[in-house]
Amino acid sequence: MKDDRLYLIHIAESISKIEKYVVGLDCSEFMQTEMVQDAVLRNLQVLAESTQRLSEAFKDKHREIEWYKITGLRNILVHDYLGIDIETVWHIVQRNLPDLKKVIASALP
Repeated sequence: MKDDRLYLIHIAESISKIEKYVVGLDCSEFMQTEMVQDAVLRNLQVLAESTQRLSEAFKDKHREIEWYKITGLRNILVHDYLGIDIETVWHIVQRNLPDLKKVIASALP
């Protein structure tokens, strides 16, 4: 198994890209900009894939993150892409990503 650090870096990079893509946008603008939606969805998928590869020890240490919900999001993004609710994605980016970012940043030197 690879070290958590590699996956933490991938997660941090995905979060950074998502933040860059949505900076200055409000929900309405996000809902109208398909290219940004596609970029955010792709990086959420990469992020979610990487969280699945984190060790159980790391996840146990950071129980404030609902890892199972990230896995569920990944499954929707990959397998049920017609069921994606873009407004929900916006809320995930605005409400949940900052908490994940804090955990990931605290784990990286």
